[in-house]
Amino acid sequence: MTTELAASQVGRDTRLAQLIITLFGVCARAEGNWLSVASLVALMADLGSEGQAVRSSISRLKRRGVLTSGRHAGAAGYSLSDPTLEVLAEGDVRIFHRARAIEEDGWVVAVFSVPESERDKRHALRSSLTRLGFGTAAPGVWVAPGNLAREARHTLERLGLSTYVDMFTGQHIAFGDLRSKIHMWWDLDELTALYADFLTTYRPVLYQTTAGRMTPLEAFQIYVPMLTQWRRLPYRDPGIPLTLLPPAWNGEAAGALFDQLNEALNSLAQQHALTVIHGKRT
Repeated sequence: MTTELAASQVGRDTRLAQLIITLFGVCARAEGNWLSVASLVALMADLGSEGQAVRSSISRLKRRGVLTSGRHAGAAGYSLSDPTLEVLAEGDVRIFHRARAIEEDGWVVAVFSVPESERDKRHALRSSLTRLGFGTAAPGVWVAPGNLAREARHTLERLGLSTYVDMFTGQHIAFGDLRSKIHMWWDLDELTALYADFLTTYRPVLYQTTAGRMTPLEAFQIYVPMLTQWRRLPYRDPGIPLTLLPPAWNGEAAGALFDQLNEALNSLAQQHALTVIHGKRT
C-alpha cells in the first residue's frame, strides 16, 4: 500500500470512529449507555457506512478502551467506557455551552518538565494541553485564557499528569503587543479556515431546514456528521477575548450557526434514532 493510500485509509478509519463516538454521545447516553450492534450498524448505514467497516471500527474502539461490550436481553452491544463518558460530559460544556473569556479573566500558564525516560507522558501532556486550548508561549511554557484554569486543573489531575506541571494565573503586564503574541501562540489562520469550512458547508443546510418540512431521517443524516465536524472546533478554539482577535472573527458566526442547526435538527435526529433503536423503523 502506498503512503497516500495508507494515509487515506487512516483518514477514513478516523472519520468512521468519530461518527460512531458522536452517535453514542447523541443516542446511547439517553438509552442507559448501551446500543445493540444491530442498531449501530443500521444507524451507521443511514449515514452511508458499510456494516463490516463499522464492526471493525467498533472493535478498534473497544481495544482502545473507548467502548465496552455487553449483552442486554440476549442482544450483543456496546457501552461507552467510564473514562469516555467523563470526557463526553466535559465535552458537552465545550460544545453546547461555549464560554469566551474577557481580558479581565487574565491568563493561566502551565509550565512542565517531563523526564526523557517518560516520553509517553510528555506526548500525553502536550496533547492534553492542546485539547484544552493552550497555546505554546515557549518550550515547556503553555498559556490559555484564565477562565480555563479550573477545567485544565481537573483534566490534568484526572489524567494523572498533574505531577509534571506547575500552573499559574495572572495578567499580561509587559512586553510587546499582546495581539501579535496571540498569533504566535496559536495558529489562528488554521482555526479561521476550519470555521470558514464549517460555515461554507452548513449555511446552505440552515436554509434547507427553514425552507420546508424535513423528515427525521434527513435530519439525522445531516445532524450526526455536522456535530462530528463541529465538536472538535471548540477544543481548537481557546476562547480568546474578542477584543484580542481579528475584527469580525468568524468563530462567532460559526458558533451561532451551530446553535441554530442544533436547535432545528437535534430532536428530529433523535426521533429517527429512537425508531431504529426500538425497532420501529417505517
